[in-house]
Amino acid sequence: MEGIGGDRAPVASPLPQRGHDTWRMYQYYLDKTTPHTTYRWIGTLVIAAIYCLRIYSVQGFYIVSYGLGIYLLNLLIGFLSPLVDPELEISDGPLLPTKGSDEFKPFIRRLPEFKFWYSMTKAFCIAFVMTFFSLFDVPVFWPILLCYWIVLFVLTMRRQIAHMIKYKYIPLNIGKQVSFQSTLVRKLLRVAAACLGIEASYNGLWWEEKEKQHRYAVITNMS
Repeated sequence: MEGIGGDRAPVASPLPQRGHDTWRMYQYYLDKTTPHTTYRWIGTLVIAAIYCLRIYSVQGFYIVSYGLGIYLLNLLIGFLSPLVDPELEISDGPLLPTKGSDEFKPFIRRLPEFKFWYSMTKAFCIAFVMTFFSLFDVPVFWPILLCYWIVLFVLTMRRQIAHMIKYKYIPLNIGKQVSFQSTLVRKLLRVAAACLGIEASYNGLWWEEKEKQHRYAVITNMS
């Protein structure tokens, strides 16, 4: 009687072990897609197109699409924002340069590209699955939701571009690092500021005046 149950080794359940192995395999193949940026985004565009076709065919689930749009907008803001916001936080890590005499510091995103892609792709897949359940097909007047989302997008991007101009950073890295002092970049930001109605204190004349003052100070010191 003393030995009953005493010498038995615990037997692992096969279901949790199989689930763990499946998750490890999924994570392994997900990690292998990391360097293939172009192919990953092409796949995401295909999934997004399939979702749009699904919504068009069923003519419903507009509330799901609205929630998806809000979530994607939040992801985009995280992708375009620096890891450390100079307006909100004080950190010992790399900060954005705020004047011409500051040394160059790399732009570190709050939401890395891979996480941005993965979260967006997962959101489209979840939204696509939700379109097969009538519970989520809430009757709404979709033009109102579309107009509200466009207004929200414009206001959010207006604030983001103003932040970019104020702290002189470009959250794009296509090929080589894009410099804020690039003439093309300044023209593009000036056009975007004008389109979004950003105040004159944030437009192109702001940093051009700062650069003139800096050059004048350098010439004065040399003389």
